[in-house]
Amino acid sequence: MKLKLIIAVMIFLCLGRGASAHRLDEYLQATLISVEKDHVEVSMRMIPGVSVASSIIASIDSNKDGVISSSEQKDYATRVLSDLSLAVDDKSLKPKLVSVNFPLIEQIKEGIGEIQIEFTADVPSSGVTNRRLVLENHHQNQNAAYLVNCLAPSDHDIRIVSQKRNEQQAYYELDYVQAGPASDHLFFQWWANIRGWMSAVGIGSVFHLGMRHIAEGTDHLLFLLALLLPAPLIAVGSRWAAFASVQRSLFRICKIVTAFTIGHSITLALAASGVVNLPSRPIEVMIAVSILVSAIHAIRPLFPGKENVIAAFFGLIHGLAFASTISDLGLDGWNRVACIAAFNLGIETTQLMVVAATLPSLILLSRKRSYWIFRYSGAIFAAFASIGWIIERLLNVNSSIDAMMDGVAHHAILIAGFLLFTSLTYVVLPIVFGTSKK
Repeated sequence: MKLKLIIAVMIFLCLGRGASAHRLDEYLQATLISVEKDHVEVSMRMIPGVSVASSIIASIDSNKDGVISSSEQKDYATRVLSDLSLAVDDKSLKPKLVSVNFPLIEQIKEGIGEIQIEFTADVPSSGVTNRRLVLENHHQNQNAAYLVNCLAPSDHDIRIVSQKRNEQQAYYELDYVQAGPASDHLFFQWWANIRGWMSAVGIGSVFHLGMRHIAEGTDHLLFLLALLLPAPLIAVGSRWAAFASVQRSLFRICKIVTAFTIGHSITLALAASGVVNLPSRPIEVMIAVSILVSAIHAIRPLFPGKENVIAAFFGLIHGLAFASTISDLGLDGWNRVACIAAFNLGIETTQLMVVAATLPSLILLSRKRSYWIFRYSGAIFAAFASIGWIIERLLNVNSSIDAMMDGVAHHAILIAGFLLFTSLTYVVLPIVFGTSKK
């Protein structure tokens, strides 16, 4: 253990110097943590820079005799520990000094003196297997350069999951899994390995990337919303006339959303895996065309009762656009498969949130004959945006469509809230008070 610790410290400090962490005017404080089942071992290596060495020496050599005595070494180590905050699972730990070793004052003045402090802290037992250690270092924070890392556990029942630091590394979080009884060992080892792999691949980041991509991809959402506008209605001849039941409306909306999901999931997987490779400009133009088609359909039925088929067809095209983001990550093998799944799940999460936010207003407003005003307004807005995108993407010119749509998306929550308030005021309250009129 001592040999591992010495080697790790040497590598750690060399890396710190290579990164210019130890400058003349900084007090380098490198901390290494070793996690055990019932305690934590911590090693600190502290090197004052030449410019700050005098003030550090003055704070250590209290009697000013030019010699750092054993009592002065211990007093300083105690002050260092008092500037530390160490906790496991939000329970504060009490550090206990194990050893302290100081260089000569002349070495400190030259910027090569290394102060070594070793301490340990008991970790309270807990039935929780997922544990978190938090270390905060505030010692000499006005001129300190902090470094923190942990050693690979020697205990096979402990698995490191993740490490987090703030920019200065004065704050450090260590998440680890500590297996319980032997019967549970394999499960926790498997779970720790899975979490470690997910953290290494960045599954959570890719999931959020998918959420952000669809949230910022207003053309994708506009296509789906325009297609949902006539979903609560029944086509009679060449116009939307009758109102479908709530049950039927919900069923049709679910079919449309599911079909769109299946469509873009297929081509997302194929394109991101390199099976399909098409130029981006025609894809972007076709996405804009899909919005125009769904907008026209919202005004006059083009394919009544077959909205799910159209959603699946155009979903194939939208999926090709989604895939470019995954391709840019440069992943391969199972990492690519996992990221495709996480990215698609992020897309579906945001998509369902948008549909859930607009669905109540859509169903309520469609109960009124004046729903055509809302439907026409939404369809005309979608058509206007789609034509702008078609021109922009065909001719490769800049327009104000993206800026306008970004502005609308930025206020999406307020718009959804206003629509819900309007639908409740316009539809529900008149029914409650017996003044409802078609």
